[in-house]
Amino acid sequence: MTFLMDVIKGTLIGIANIIPGVSGGTMAVSLGIYDKLISSVSGIFKDWKKSLLTLLPIILGCGAGIVAFTYAVEYLLSRHTFVTCMAFVGLILGGIPVLAASLKKELARGSSKIGLSGILAFAILFCVAVFLPMMNPKDEVLKTFAVTPGTMAALFLVGVIASATMVVPGVSGSLVMMILGYYYGIINTIKSFLDALKVFDTAGLASGFALLVPFGIGVLLGIFLIAKLITFLFEKFGVQTYCAILGLIIASPFAIFYNTGVFAQLSALKAGQALFGIVLAALCGAVTYKLGD
Repeated sequence: MTFLMDVIKGTLIGIANIIPGVSGGTMAVSLGIYDKLISSVSGIFKDWKKSLLTLLPIILGCGAGIVAFTYAVEYLLSRHTFVTCMAFVGLILGGIPVLAASLKKELARGSSKIGLSGILAFAILFCVAVFLPMMNPKDEVLKTFAVTPGTMAALFLVGVIASATMVVPGVSGSLVMMILGYYYGIINTIKSFLDALKVFDTAGLASGFALLVPFGIGVLLGIFLIAKLITFLFEKFGVQTYCAILGLIIASPFAIFYNTGVFAQLSALKAGQALFGIVLAALCGAVTYKLGD
């Protein structure tokens, strides 16, 4: 029964990790398995059998959640772009009060102020979140990757960065991928690989395999290596780290709107669509806030 429950919880974490703005780490905390998950990852070299038995159902569920929701995200982004983006924005902004509360606790714990270093950390990550999307092609949505050494190396690095943020409660790995300009391409690559698997298209499988394997290796390395660095940053530079995360998150709605081409759609938006998007954003924000509470 525990195995099945962990598979279900892993499925929810997988779905959370694929939605920009929703933190897989926060979902794990809400489901009561975050400590078990982190301790198993950290102790995999000390007691690998116990760690693998603990992680196996979670990993299986996570994979199932990612596979299932990949199709939903592709459909929603292609058919209902504005409303989907508003939902993402709501999910993102709903986590700000939780992060602000964590920053307040960190300030109280260290009896310190935000200071110049905190302001700089906020400003740098804010600018990164704004300007990086502007460097990406405007036809970013559902783009495809060519199988080249450069692309494979880039996907490896993106996997490392994204997975390192996935394990931190309040930070969305998918959001980071979106800001970097790789979210839609990865979603499309996963979908294309699954489509090829259905009909056993060997060329499609080989192409997807060549792209997803470097990304998957990067994800694993990010979880085991860079996550420790992030833990160190929270311990030694907690205030600056929280300020940097807040800067990234507050600027991220711009990244989502820019990458999806929503800015160009606003002039043709109907009143009903706009109202529905606003209401949905508010509801999604409430969900994220409740999960992180």
